[in-house]
Amino acid sequence: MLNERELRRYVNRVDGRWPLERVLLGGARVQDMQGALPQRERGSEYVVVLISEFFDGVPWLERVYQAANLWDAAEMGGAADVHCYTPGEFARRRETLPVVRAVADEGMELVGSPPASPQN
Repeated sequence: MLNERELRRYVNRVDGRWPLERVLLGGARVQDMQGALPQRERGSEYVVVLISEFFDGVPWLERVYQAANLWDAAEMGGAADVHCYTPGEFARRRETLPVVRAVADEGMELVGSPPASPQN
């Protein structure tokens, strides 16, 4: 259902500009694959969360604009809501933005893995 080849190409295009630590994919298409009911509020077809320490110092709108322009909606069959964060920004946004929290909790990990939780 997902164009995995194009997803890899997209990640490589972005990674060529900013080395990526993590890439998370969510949105309606991922929810469809996970068995979500068809009668629901779909939201964005794709939600992409890109995490890189190399976003530091790059204005947020500039990084989002550039990363979003690298997404091929025709190949993927839908547009993407792209989020670009440094690791620290991601940690904060995960707590404050429901869409980012949903992708982090229920989406697909395309690159990287979540940091290990400290053991008590």
